[in-house]
Amino acid sequence: MTKPAPRETQPGSLSRGGVILYSVAALFCLFGLADATYLTVLALTGETAACSGQAGCFEVLGSAYSRVAGIPVAAFGVAGYFCAFTCATFSVFNYARARKFFALTAGVLFAVTLWLLYVQAFLLHAFCRYCLFSAAITFLLMGLVVASPAPRTSEK
Repeated sequence: MTKPAPRETQPGSLSRGGVILYSVAALFCLFGLADATYLTVLALTGETAACSGQAGCFEVLGSAYSRVAGIPVAAFGVAGYFCAFTCATFSVFNYARARKFFALTAGVLFAVTLWLLYVQAFLLHAFCRYCLFSAAITFLLMGLVVASPAPRTSEK
């Protein structure tokens, strides 16, 4: 019997750079998760955000676009960031499907973020700093998806 190849040389395994990339992605997901959780709690409790007197923040978070079917949009962000965090974490441990689901989740987050930025810029004419922070994280996640290396293939 032959011993299996070390993890680094197995087909489909991640390089060290890939492991670092998905670890960084998981960290960014935690920041997004914290931001979305904060906004969800505010929306569900009726509290106002600590926006340092920015009028745009109150307009965005209190608009008709801040809820879908009575559910705060930020709650969908919590679900999205949690899913992305889970997939990024499993990707670090070399689950190929997790890498695919991470890319899919980041793509959905990116598309929704583009829509919400459009709403803020052209429909509400106001911006929320927490929403822009979430948008920046989503753009970073999508950049990491684009920059992610392809898994190693067999060298036979």
